[in-house]
Amino acid sequence: MPPVSRSASQPELTALFATVQAHFQNVIVPLWLGPGWNADMALPYEALDAAHQPLPTQRYRAMACARQLYLFSSLIGQVPSAQARASALFRSLQQHFHDAEHGGWFYSIDPQGAPLDQRKDLYTHAFIIFACAHYWDKVREPLVESVLNAALQVVAQRFATGDGLYEASLERDWSSLDSGPLQNPLMHLAEAFLATLSVREDPAVQTALIELCSAMQQRFIDLEHGVLMEKPLGAVDNWFEPGHQFEWYFLLQSSPLLRDTVLHASLKRAFTFTERLGVDQQTGAVKATLVLQADGQPRDATQRIWAQAEYLRALTLRPDSEAHVLRQLQTLQRRFLHAGGWHECRAVNGEVSRRDMPSTTPYHLATCYRGLLDYLQ
Repeated sequence: MPPVSRSASQPELTALFATVQAHFQNVIVPLWLGPGWNADMALPYEALDAAHQPLPTQRYRAMACARQLYLFSSLIGQVPSAQARASALFRSLQQHFHDAEHGGWFYSIDPQGAPLDQRKDLYTHAFIIFACAHYWDKVREPLVESVLNAALQVVAQRFATGDGLYEASLERDWSSLDSGPLQNPLMHLAEAFLATLSVREDPAVQTALIELCSAMQQRFIDLEHGVLMEKPLGAVDNWFEPGHQFEWYFLLQSSPLLRDTVLHASLKRAFTFTERLGVDQQTGAVKATLVLQADGQPRDATQRIWAQAEYLRALTLRPDSEAHVLRQLQTLQRRFLHAGGWHECRAVNGEVSRRDMPSTTPYHLATCYRGLLDYLQ
């Protein structure tokens, strides 16, 4: 990895990072220890409103439970109640979402805890692997590793298509929905594989990860620009998302195993192109989606906090980036964070276009701040 420069801006960056990290631990995390927690269900509510009240409950998703399991696993040793909350989330994942009849995990349950959307979703299973790997690393309980192993086995046996890729969605009984592969669940599966390899040696997972990245290069990379499309090449109405480009770049650049892959070379080549088209030059905020066929015109110019966090994290692995990292951390703080929590989405004109705070967003902030901490250290 190229050396990262250190300049006169580091004291300012260090001070600002301390401020946003304190905001995370003192404002955001308590939202999910307190008003965001349904103690009767032992699950996080899907979202809070601006007044910190739960939005009317329509469902609970296994993916949201898993993301919060990761969040509190990452806080074990830092927040006194984190381990107890992580333990409760792990039990709830099994109690509420595991399909005892067919294996795997349901997508969602209804407000009373009955299965709602019973399809098997790769995105969900990827986050279960990701969260269990991190949680097992902290607690080393055999049951946690057994769930990790079960999720890995389900992905390998049920979702795999035999060419390095995986179906995005299947019926409850694993019959086909003809979903085909999609970029976003595959990216989070790569993230889950990397999390597993970070806590143990696993030759099968390592092989699957390398094959996945090779297949992504072949099936999803636009060869002219190097960007990863959201659907396989040739699909109707395709697009790309700058936030996902930055997210992939971080995963590939941060991994010694993946840093020399052809996929990494594509994302590295596309980084400047993605910045030029995908980051608003006036505000510094990341646009939601772009269409290549329209010369990079925004399909959706909404600015989302998760994409901002992924851009900032990716910048920590770019050479000579310190001033840029500082500017983007300032943009994150100024445009998205506030005294009561965060703004999930803003329009180009600065108007807050989504006022709820989903339980899934702290995962993005936690991984972003982890990347910033590693950068500063």
